[in-house]
Amino acid sequence: MKRLEPVSKIMTKELITLSLNDDLYKAEKLFKENHIRHIPVVEDEHIIGMLSYSDLKRISFLDSYDSHEIEIDNAVYKMLSIRQLMVKNLVKVNSSITVKSVAEILSQNEFHALPVVENDILVGIVTTTDLLKYLLDQYELEAAEV
Repeated sequence: MKRLEPVSKIMTKELITLSLNDDLYKAEKLFKENHIRHIPVVEDEHIIGMLSYSDLKRISFLDSYDSHEIEIDNAVYKMLSIRQLMVKNLVKVNSSITVKSVAEILSQNEFHALPVVENDILVGIVTTTDLLKYLLDQYELEAAEV
């Protein structure tokens, strides 16, 4: 297993982002269309927050189909903003940090994604899913060598 692999090797580089001008309807659409669970909120390429799908689900009835619950969702979405829901105090990492260090950070905290920045500019995001895929690839490589 490659022990000093930089996170830049496994991070997602093609980012889907939100701005403070976007609304929760757009956020929900991006989560569902792209099958993702975290969206960085940016302002001029600088990350200012992170919105998670679980944040959105907590205030809504996303999995419901009852018309009354959809009306409640609409009311909640109109009352709240991305700024109010997003996590603002983010732990950020540099693209040269090791995969092992990222795994340690994620395992010791209650979040599942880390923004990756270079000179305070967002360049990627690494998630627990990225880590799991990396570990599976490593196990497959080791099995092929045996």
